[in-house]
Amino acid sequence: MNGKRLKLAVAGGNRGKAFNSTLGLLSEVVELTAICDVNGEKVREWQESFPGIQGYESYDEMLEKSGVDAVFIATPIDFHYAQTRKALLAGKHVLCEVYCANTLEEMEDLVRLVEETGLVYMMAENYVYMRQNLLVLNMVRQGAFGDLTYAEGGYVHDCRPIRVDADGKVTWRGDQMRRQRGNLYPTHSLGPIAKWLGLTERDQMKRCSTFVSKHASMDHYIARRFGQDHEALQKGYWAYGDSVTTVIECESEALVVLRFDGDSHRPHNMVHYELQGTTASYLSGRHDDEDPLVWVDGVSSVRADGTAEKWDVLYKHAYRYEHPLWVAHMADARRLGHGGGDFFVLQEFVSAVREGRRPFIDIYDAVAWSSIVPVSIESVKKGGIPVEIPRFPRRTR
Repeated sequence: MNGKRLKLAVAGGNRGKAFNSTLGLLSEVVELTAICDVNGEKVREWQESFPGIQGYESYDEMLEKSGVDAVFIATPIDFHYAQTRKALLAGKHVLCEVYCANTLEEMEDLVRLVEETGLVYMMAENYVYMRQNLLVLNMVRQGAFGDLTYAEGGYVHDCRPIRVDADGKVTWRGDQMRRQRGNLYPTHSLGPIAKWLGLTERDQMKRCSTFVSKHASMDHYIARRFGQDHEALQKGYWAYGDSVTTVIECESEALVVLRFDGDSHRPHNMVHYELQGTTASYLSGRHDDEDPLVWVDGVSSVRADGTAEKWDVLYKHAYRYEHPLWVAHMADARRLGHGGGDFFVLQEFVSAVREGRRPFIDIYDAVAWSSIVPVSIESVKKGGIPVEIPRFPRRTR
């Protein structure tokens, strides 16, 4: 693949359009060849923005006729497994939005297919690539945190307006929450932590317990916006609750706490992370106007008895720990989506295909992080008791 531009198809016009600017920046190595969406009007919008690209309303037809090397799957979650499977069987590399599949059986099948075909699969977990998350990763790699004992991640984002559209119809995102009760969107919270702790590599997740709060905020939103007669206000209509907490025990005995809250009435908290080691601590900012904080033994201030005294702003240590990706691409990444994550995801995927190697977020990461969904659902069904998290052994190549 070296020297040739990667011919890429995008499946799913709504989420996929967030990568338009990134596609432009990477035009020397990737060529947007096709767009596929069930909405013909959406296809035509893309063709107006990218004159000359092929347009399809059928995913199967796109795989058969477009001649692309790879597919970026940015469709609703319930389509991810089937569309990934079809793409791999058609000989296409796959970049897939989160998460990768709904069931453990589907995840095992994807691992098998990637191993058998030798194709590149990458999950597009953009939160891993945010500046502060990669900076902390670099600190971990250089030993600043010592022995890691605890990590916390949260995705707290009021998604009610995209669960029900402007006409009051429940969208695919809302339908997902209607049907299941568990941690249904864990990878934004878990992805950066998994890289810090080396999960799937030097450590493994062992088991988890999940607890769900009562359901309240969506009813409040619907009643106020659409009235008391809306069908979604019927008792038992929604399976899930406002806030979900998952506690994960790792084989190293480190603990991980994940929170997913997509309904609470509050401003968006894009990042919520904490990391504790024997020689350093990290706290992300609680909102956009607050700096992330870090305390590092031997560098930050201490009291007379040697205990930690005062937090430093994380970026005070950037001169030493800034991740090489951000050193090289700071100007471009800062102006693109999800804190630069969208840029680095596509860049890494294209590079992995061109170089014939595993991407930074490979199939083993994808299935491990995604497995929290079915495992958490099982834990909730059993009253929150711990449920074993399956392992997907890495095959070296």
